[in-house]
Amino acid sequence: MSGRVFAVASGKGGVGKTTTAVNVAAAMAEADRSVVLVDYDLGMANVGQVLDVEAVDATLHDVLAGDAEPLDAVASAPSGFDVVVGGTDIEDFGRADPSKLRGVADALRSEYDVTIVDTGGGLSHDTTVPLGLADETVLVSTRQAAALENTAKTRDLVERVGGSVTGLVVTRVSGSDVADDDEVAALDVDILGSIPEDGTVADSERAGEPLVAFAPESPAGQAYRELGYELLGESPPLSFRDGDGDAEPGAAMAEMMTEDVEETGSRSLLSRVTGGLLGSNGKD
Repeated sequence: MSGRVFAVASGKGGVGKTTTAVNVAAAMAEADRSVVLVDYDLGMANVGQVLDVEAVDATLHDVLAGDAEPLDAVASAPSGFDVVVGGTDIEDFGRADPSKLRGVADALRSEYDVTIVDTGGGLSHDTTVPLGLADETVLVSTRQAAALENTAKTRDLVERVGGSVTGLVVTRVSGSDVADDDEVAALDVDILGSIPEDGTVADSERAGEPLVAFAPESPAGQAYRELGYELLGESPPLSFRDGDGDAEPGAAMAEMMTEDVEETGSRSLLSRVTGGLLGSNGKD
């Protein structure tokens, strides 16, 4: 068995990179893949803060310091995937040897269908390592000019270290924004997904659950689910409520459309799915 390794990267912190990594992992686990998420932000590890992860004796920093084996640091997370959490003490940062990440990735490849590496924000030697060893790198950015500029630098860095950019995820898109406008298009990468601005993201993190499980019908939850399945080359189940892909397509769609009319009045199903980007007030 040799699983795929995805790096989730951004040139700037605070753009939703960790949220994207967590929800992509949950969506892929829903698609019946064995998935492990590696918290590789060596200076500011935070996956353990947004997920209710079981306690284990070792962290990724222990592994990178040579004090533990990769599988010793694997913990269970909600929604059926595993996590290798990072240490949170300042001393952990000094102990970690980034060059050992390749060995960690190789060990996890042999155990899991998919390994997702949540990289650190910004550009540094530490963040370069996963970009070179991953099969595919997913870039994450908002539409802010500074974030897009740093995303372009990250794209260039991936290419320089021999990695492969599979595309861009645009986060925190409001109803008036367009995810593929000229500034985004100038990056010359495929747009993998557009994640609507959604207050339930913060709610799910406070609850310690991935959004795709905490609020599966939320606009951002649906968008993240579609992203996870797209990266696997599959279509998500029609029923967003329970992930039951065996439901009759016509019945599932009719139910969703009926609920949409009852709950939102003038908002169409397309408007709800895209967070108001499309299908609002009869516009397409």
